[in-house]
Amino acid sequence: MNGPKAELYAHDLSVAAWRKSSASGAENNCVEIADLPNGAVAVRDSKNPGREPLRFDAAEWAAFREGVIAGEL
Repeated sequence: MNGPKAELYAHDLSVAAWRKSSASGAENNCVEIADLPNGAVAVRDSKNPGREPLRFDAAEWAAFREGVIAGEL
């Protein structure tokens, strides 16, 4: 992997501050996100936090959020 995505995946997440949505229930069936530099985010499964998180640059994350809000996903 080269370019900007490689930089996102090279970022050390061992000290990341993970958070869940305030709408998450007590059953822990949700995703968690951590902020990365330049508006990027990492996303992981709260049930499997040891699995490699996905990482999105700011534009990708904004497009995903807009799709969710619009009901497209």
